[in-house]
Amino acid sequence: MKDLIIVESPTKAKTIKNFVGNNYEVIASKGHIRDLPKHTFGIKIDNQEFIPEYKIDKSHKNVVNELKRLAKNSKTIYIATDEDREGEAIGFHIATAIGKDPLKLPRIVFHEITKKAILDSLKNPRYIDMDKVNAQQARRLLDRIVGYRLSPLISSKIQRGLSAGRVQSSALKIIVDREKEILNFKPITYYTIDIILKDNLEAELVEFSGEKIQKLSLQDKMRALEIVEKLKKAKFEVKEIENKKRKVSTPPPFMTSTLQQSASSILGFSLSKTMQTAQKLYEGVMTHKGSMGVITYMRTDSLNIAKVAQDEAREFIDKNYGKKYIPNKPKNYATKAKGAQEAHEAIRPTLIDFTPQVAAQYLKGDELKLYSLIYNRFLASQMNDAEFELQNIFVASSESLLKISGRKLIFDGFYRVLSNEDKDKLLPNLKIGETLELEKCGASEHQTEPPARFSEASLIKTLESLGIGRPSTYAPTISLLNSREYIKIEKKQIKPQEVAFKVVELLEKYFLEIVDSKFTASLEEKLDEIAENKQDWQKLLWDFYEPFIQKVNEGKTIIQSQKVAIPTGEICPLCGKELIKRSGRFGEFVGCSGYSKCKYIKKETETNQESNEDYGVCEKCGKPMLKKYGKNGEFLACSGYPDCKNTKALNPISNTKKAIEGVKCPKCGGEILERMSRRGKFYGCGNYPKCDFISTYEPTNIHCPKCDSLMAKRLYRKKPILECIACKERIEDTENKTKE
Repeated sequence: MKDLIIVESPTKAKTIKNFVGNNYEVIASKGHIRDLPKHTFGIKIDNQEFIPEYKIDKSHKNVVNELKRLAKNSKTIYIATDEDREGEAIGFHIATAIGKDPLKLPRIVFHEITKKAILDSLKNPRYIDMDKVNAQQARRLLDRIVGYRLSPLISSKIQRGLSAGRVQSSALKIIVDREKEILNFKPITYYTIDIILKDNLEAELVEFSGEKIQKLSLQDKMRALEIVEKLKKAKFEVKEIENKKRKVSTPPPFMTSTLQQSASSILGFSLSKTMQTAQKLYEGVMTHKGSMGVITYMRTDSLNIAKVAQDEAREFIDKNYGKKYIPNKPKNYATKAKGAQEAHEAIRPTLIDFTPQVAAQYLKGDELKLYSLIYNRFLASQMNDAEFELQNIFVASSESLLKISGRKLIFDGFYRVLSNEDKDKLLPNLKIGETLELEKCGASEHQTEPPARFSEASLIKTLESLGIGRPSTYAPTISLLNSREYIKIEKKQIKPQEVAFKVVELLEKYFLEIVDSKFTASLEEKLDEIAENKQDWQKLLWDFYEPFIQKVNEGKTIIQSQKVAIPTGEICPLCGKELIKRSGRFGEFVGCSGYSKCKYIKKETETNQESNEDYGVCEKCGKPMLKKYGKNGEFLACSGYPDCKNTKALNPISNTKKAIEGVKCPKCGGEILERMSRRGKFYGCGNYPKCDFISTYEPTNIHCPKCDSLMAKRLYRKKPILECIACKERIEDTENKTKE
């Protein structure tokens, strides 16, 4: 008889099977096999006890039957689901579904899917940790309670199709609050003094007439111009030269949130793309040592590193970079995330000799990009700090004090692995008392800018700092807000929609705890306490449920409906009651006032037929064309729908694409055209699909000094630059800089 190992993922099962040999059968449950029912509340509440009514999903019935069959003929059954609370709960449900006692089946855990890790775990099994299971159950039931009891209330008071959630609504309030800051922002006009001394030395005015000059100090234009005129007449000499060394600390290895942030900012990955790609790297890919997981578990809030991994990294650094790059002691990091599960490990490569250069032979595209990011970050975390020599030269006149700053990298340290984009700014050898001439001096007007909208990365950072949610919840939360149309993500910026303001306003007034970040964070802490056997999960649920459900019941009567119902004077053809105009999830519509007994909704075609505007006739069937509204705006559709499904643009836009004058495709010599997609403007070859040349930014005729490919215009850190389309080498865009 064989032993049976049960995991979640088929890929994970395949990888582990390669390690354990023929004495083991490895099978995947394909995720959660039991959960609360989809269309009912699914929780029985009896005498302050919450009993979840778990059901086996239809799509998993065959899987469960197969698990039962294999379990009957197995000597030992190992639960090998992921090491987090979600994995612990999946293991619990698997054991229950196949009719086994969850507390008696051996449970194996591992941070990485390598042969050594799997074989070691089989030698040291434990049992399912019910404290972790209960923590997950408490989270699931809390989310179900809020979702199933509060969502219908919001839908009934604002518009159909809305939802609320314990983490979701807190995140939405953060987004809405930021948007309110932006809308209420009042810019402040201020001035800076731009000073150029001899040899093109940029100087900062730090003091004038005994007054310190800071960013917003000068808000009076006349005062700024007065200072400029006095500086033009002044004589300057070097007063003080300050030299000091500064170390730049190594970055810690990645955990889930920081990986998502870096992948977003550096690689342009969405949260879901990052996690999907990381999942593949964790579960198993082909390497120079066969198929295995090449990174540790990617859902973690810990920065711990296994000693063996540290030792391997130090040995690798010594061999490839030299002893001066190795710190005296291995570097350890402590997470600042609230409630971090320190038993876990940070995200790191499992094979130190599987370098990005080696990986390039086996991994392609997104997998290689993300793996390289993880690998380099981990290696850098175990290297010495970088060191700079900073130089400040203070230049004085009778009334003013100027500062000239420069720096020089004297030891690259971890920058040897992670590139350093900040270039050295070397200063000339000056002496105290030396006279410096003023070459240019002027005043520039500026305005303060409102805070930026959240990106996915910056929102995660904020949620993490507030203790809202956990690594596994960040991506699904943002995805849910987007799918519910509470937010739109445009050019990586999160913008709340109008309905989001209404929902948050209602929740703030009647259910403050649901959107209060401190309350949500305190619940997360209590869930952590359940996992540590410091809190009773049933008591936590009741303490939340009792006052919450009371508010929900009260809200049904005291919360005034925000639905706009405008009488139309028309009669419902089904029941004879008046038709009214309402606002719904997909815009305004005309429906029966007798809803929900009568569910008549006036078809859009009926409304459009009343219009006197002529949109012509359908060229396919001859019936009148009608104006309709879709997710992409207005369009024309045949009134004979559904028999005739002819549609066309209301205001057809010419398909003529603007050609980039004087710039030819580097691949085929064709014209480069300015095009539009759902993601915005881009530039592509006019000979597409025969030629697949594409560029995000406008190409120029300037060639890259590094690889000779075309350079494209773009903004980088608010400055115009030229970036190579192929190798991403950046140089200054002198032409546009001059224009500015």
